[in-house]
Amino acid sequence: MGADHNRPAPPTPPRVRRVLVATVVPLFVLTVIAAVVLWPRGGGPEVDGGSPVPRYHGTVTRVVTEECPPQPETPEDGGPGVADGPCGTVTVRVEQGPDAGQQVETPIPTGPGAPTVAVDDRIVLVKLTDPADPAASAYNIAEHQRGAPLIWLAVVFALAIVAFGRWRGVAALAGLAATFAILLTFVLPGIGAGGSPLPIAVVGSALIMFVVLYLTHGVTAQTSVAVLGTLGSLVLTGLLGTLATAATHLTGYGSEDATTLSMFRGDVDLHGLLLAGIIIGSLGVLDDVTVTQAATVTELAHANPGLSRLQLYRAATRVGRAHIASTVNTIVLAYAGASLPLLLLLTADSRPVTEILTSEFLAQEIVRSAVATLGLIAAVPLTTGLAAVVTAAGRTAAGHAAEGHTAASRPGPADGGDVPAARTPGGGRRTADRNLALEALGGGRAAEGFPDDHAPTHPPAGRPHREGGTDTAW
Repeated sequence: MGADHNRPAPPTPPRVRRVLVATVVPLFVLTVIAAVVLWPRGGGPEVDGGSPVPRYHGTVTRVVTEECPPQPETPEDGGPGVADGPCGTVTVRVEQGPDAGQQVETPIPTGPGAPTVAVDDRIVLVKLTDPADPAASAYNIAEHQRGAPLIWLAVVFALAIVAFGRWRGVAALAGLAATFAILLTFVLPGIGAGGSPLPIAVVGSALIMFVVLYLTHGVTAQTSVAVLGTLGSLVLTGLLGTLATAATHLTGYGSEDATTLSMFRGDVDLHGLLLAGIIIGSLGVLDDVTVTQAATVTELAHANPGLSRLQLYRAATRVGRAHIASTVNTIVLAYAGASLPLLLLLTADSRPVTEILTSEFLAQEIVRSAVATLGLIAAVPLTTGLAAVVTAAGRTAAGHAAEGHTAASRPGPADGGDVPAARTPGGGRRTADRNLALEALGGGRAAEGFPDDHAPTHPPAGRPHREGGTDTAW
């Protein structure tokens, strides 16, 4: 008689569960304590940004274009010129503010990045007041209203995730909301209040990791392994980033945004901010790698319970190598896409290539990509090794319990018991299917320790159905 394929995955043995709890819980408690200590108190130094310009929503009702008037003569041109177009007026129906419901005229927006408007466009108006005459004011078009398109895009995004992932997709959305909540309430206010960016980024990333991984993947031994692997890789990424930025003498002033920030917030540590960006940017890829490696080890152990810890580690590491090979290119392309205007400037730079590569604004991106990649590479052996140890320990404990129960209660063939699995109809086909799978996983070899003529044909007690879940619940 065949094995029961409807049984759920066996729970984690108490010994393995105690070890995981004794490891993960103190780390979580330390993270919470560190977050409480580093939590921003007060609003930080005040920044005088001037009075905000009033902004109101409106709808374009009419656009009139006309020929641009000639410009006065300039010494460089040697004669009168024509203003850059387009020229004309835009009639807008104001929807907010003291002039709500009225039609106002504004000039057609011009200049770099100016919005192109048409009738029925929903736009944002700014009201400018003449400093010399506060009673005189005029409207100008600032940009398009983007609220409605963004809301629809977010709805489609959420529906697609829920439709594909179902309850797991709902958990993923909740994890995404938790990520933004931690960033907006702890990380950004903490750095803005003058705190050290590096410890705030490490603690904030650890909080995000604990909440998101357990919320998305459940409280299981597999998730706990991924948490430990991610946390260890994050710490290593922070250390590597500190060493790399010190060795290359990066100051954090390698971008225009950082320079602008230093003008408004001189108390922000831009060097620490650079390290914080490296750590937070690495977290999103790290949890992908660690969860994948933990799941791979679990699947391999359920596919072939006879694999040892070393065999599990080797097989899962082969999967990790393929994953890292594609992820490295992903990281570089992600940074290249974010820095595309910067890379385009390099094509117009007349300096030697070596001088361009060693300049701070490009060296900063090189260090960012290299450190993130090194952290990912370290995550594979670390998480795979932890998963192999935990999976093998749990399987051994469960196997011993199942063997004792079977030996005490199962009748033999003489008593009318089951026929051994190797002699049951279809047993040879199961053996062949398993050998083919193990040969593929083992790189063209049969499973180590299980020659073809001695391969086990009956799954041990407690083994779940291959189509069922493999997460081992605590």
